Amino acid sequence: MAKKNGLLSMAIRDRYLLLLFLPVFAYYVIFFYLPMPGMLIAFKDYLPGNGLFGGTWVGLKWFKAFFESQFFWRLLRNTFLLAFYPLLFGFPIPILFALCVTEIRSPKARAAAQTASYLPYFISSVVVAGMIVNFLSLSDGIVNGIISRLGGRKVNFMMDPKWFRTIFTASGVWQSFGFNSIIYIAAIMGIDPELYDAGRIDGVNKFQEARRITLPCLKPTIFILLILALGGILSVGFEKVYLLYNGATYETADVISTYVYRQGIESQNFGYATAVGLFNSVISFAIVYAANRLSRRANDMSLW
Repeated sequence: MAKKNGLLSMAIRDRYLLLLFLPVFAYYVIFFYLPMPGMLIAFKDYLPGNGLFGGTWVGLKWFKAFFESQFFWRLLRNTFLLAFYPLLFGFPIPILFALCVTEIRSPKARAAAQTASYLPYFISSVVVAGMIVNFLSLSDGIVNGIISRLGGRKVNFMMDPKWFRTIFTASGVWQSFGFNSIIYIAAIMGIDPELYDAGRIDGVNKFQEARRITLPCLKPTIFILLILALGGILSVGFEKVYLLYNGATYETADVISTYVYRQGIESQNFGYATAVGLFNSVISFAIVYAANRLSRRANDMSLW
């Protein structure tokens, strides 16, 4: 009884915080947990009229069809590379940017730099994709205009498969590095100033200060965010890929999420599409679990 009264008093005390948390809780329950029984579709010959629990049980038929498909390795390769390149090039940049921003002494200049870097994150993916298409247009794009004025030959960026990964990665890093640096800036601001004072007394320069003090203090934050980033390595953003790719760039642009969309929504092959999506989720969970265990063994840091 005492325990129940204690929980009730805590709920009353933190009622405003709980109200702030309620929309987030409802979002995940409605859109992530309630649809989970839909995984059964991956093991059935599903037809919408038969309901979720109707239809013929086909076991692993759709999984085998996907593994034997001519698109399996292409989809896996494209999905991995379009997630790995932004992680490889985009993960260190927010850390470096946070180190640079915290060294700006003028509060106004620091605020201006941070605001300018945050703004692209709040631009819609549709708008960003439209900007990319317009800038890289073969006929009147800014980039091709500069190339032609310098005496070069225009490049059809949006129809050439070899350019898709570069465009996707570069635009993603530009759009997200400022926002992703917020956590690192907050972590740097929380470092004990006495550590820097002691370093200056010992005669360390700015580079040594960052290497010997700032980065070691950021280590827990970096590893936790890296584990979370690895969890989404096969969950490439569907919207941006869908808006930028076309039939000519499927070779390097088609990923699991866009393939699921075409199979499920356009072709109405719901069982097959669900099986492909479930495969993607299982692999993503396995990567998170493995990264968490490796991090705990190597650095004694983990999510759980």
